[in-house]
Amino acid sequence: MAFLKNIFGCDNNGDSSGDEAFDDDSKKLSPIGTAAYDVLRKKHNHHHHECWNVTSGKVQGSFLQTPFGRWQDSQDPPVNHDNWLAANMCALMSKATKFVDVTSLGPPDGEFMVQFKKALGVIAATAEKQGGEPIPIRMLFGNIIGMPVDCDTVIKDLTADLPEDANIELWVGAWRTGVSWNHSKIIAVDGKYLHNGGHNLWDAHYLKNNPVHDVSMQCEGRVAHDGHLYANKMWKFIKHTQKSFIGRIINHFPDTMPTVFQSRVTVSEYPEEYAEEFPPQYVKKQHGYHWKAPLDGEVPMITMGRFGALSYINRPSDDAFIAMFDTAKTSIRASLQDIGPICLPLQGAGIVTAVPGCCWPDRLLKCWAKAIYQRGVDVELALSNPGSIPGGLTPTQALYGNGWTCANVASEIISRIRDMGDENGEEIDNDQLVKMVKENLRITYIKQAKSNHWQDQGTLGNHAKHFIIDDCCYYVGSQNLYMCDLAEWGILIDDKEQTKKVMEEYWTPMWQNSYSEADCDVDEVMEGLDIDRNGADIKSATPEQLALAHQMANKNPGHDAHHLEDEDELARHS
Repeated sequence: MAFLKNIFGCDNNGDSSGDEAFDDDSKKLSPIGTAAYDVLRKKHNHHHHECWNVTSGKVQGSFLQTPFGRWQDSQDPPVNHDNWLAANMCALMSKATKFVDVTSLGPPDGEFMVQFKKALGVIAATAEKQGGEPIPIRMLFGNIIGMPVDCDTVIKDLTADLPEDANIELWVGAWRTGVSWNHSKIIAVDGKYLHNGGHNLWDAHYLKNNPVHDVSMQCEGRVAHDGHLYANKMWKFIKHTQKSFIGRIINHFPDTMPTVFQSRVTVSEYPEEYAEEFPPQYVKKQHGYHWKAPLDGEVPMITMGRFGALSYINRPSDDAFIAMFDTAKTSIRASLQDIGPICLPLQGAGIVTAVPGCCWPDRLLKCWAKAIYQRGVDVELALSNPGSIPGGLTPTQALYGNGWTCANVASEIISRIRDMGDENGEEIDNDQLVKMVKENLRITYIKQAKSNHWQDQGTLGNHAKHFIIDDCCYYVGSQNLYMCDLAEWGILIDDKEQTKKVMEEYWTPMWQNSYSEADCDVDEVMEGLDIDRNGADIKSATPEQLALAHQMANKNPGHDAHHLEDEDELARHS
């Protein structure tokens, strides 16, 4: 719980001892990018070139959105409709000549596993042609509470089709400390090519029926270095923890065995008889592509992330987000899964209760409230339909959308406008608040052809982590905006023309086919201003509430059930 007080719930003091960081590339940033840079260099200087950086790159191709091209289509997508996504990842990895990093929430399965295996074969062949030195491949995942990654099995599956003498060195690792784990989704190749965004590597969620909507991007250039460097720290943590006394004990346990320890790391290497126990660190001069001139079409970018509980205080990207939203002059547009915390099942007639210990992102909501009230900024949010389940899975396997209505979210924002007026001695009457709801705040569920249902009546889920500010820059990455203390990473693309392109490809068709005033009833918003939607104090929660909390948390491992301290506790309440 201590860590959660340092994210969107309240201010983050950082540990800015020492000189402020300075980056020459900052001269090309917009006022919004500059606002992010200023807070990063002042409050998070120690994490420069590790967790954030001002850089540049060339966006490759179109915005990667799945299901692709479906916004105006009322029909369900055909079988294997988005296999191209896994194939794109394979093609990117197959370009490797020096170094490959993959980070994701969980290991690949289905078509993603097929394509990853294919990529490993190409990489091994490339290494052989280059003279025999194997190309290091690091794959890192989240050791979710109750769902530890079996690294040995993952390696066995990935290398099943390789010949025994395949020239390849592969490491698969996973980590958790307390209730924090990796949630970033990165493929970085040679310090030259990069895939980044919200897509996990799960076949049933994206490639089968009722797929969840999501977005990612691919780019080329110096920005790719930062994906490798971000992964370095997580691998350092795995090595340090594994080599500790407790780590050496846990190392003898099967990967799938639950433990009572706060930290849990696992790592496996291939081939065991030749590869070192731990992978090498990525070093620009040693492994990366060395850029001598800008690429045609290169644009300013800021990479920004957070390491969750691996860092005691700092959450750089959280502060950068707030700084950018505080700079917005005209609009904030966001396509997101949720704003509110995970919920317990409905208690009575339409009443949703947050999981004990979970709360709304107060600092973020105040930021948006101030933007509306003080600067007349338009805020548009496209959210997941509550209870959306992809791929014929069960509610216990996957659930996108916590259960909050659009009106619930609007009430949380508008109530903070009212509170802001009270704090400043300004009386804001209901007519003014209603006017702001109607004119400045638009919240809707994601839809296709104005329908939020698939043909079997399942609802559309949204897993995107994407926002646009003043139509001149945009973020895409792994970080949700609800309260969640995981390791995250993403990129701000600070270019007006590139933002216009992404809006034409994604935002505009999505919004035109999704937005409905009926999703956010003004009367319901106003009636809900005084409702406390935060979860109960964890200390007073009943065993029944805790059991339900575990059940709901496990439906979406992209949330951290931050009141769960270890896997043994999970077992007690399951």
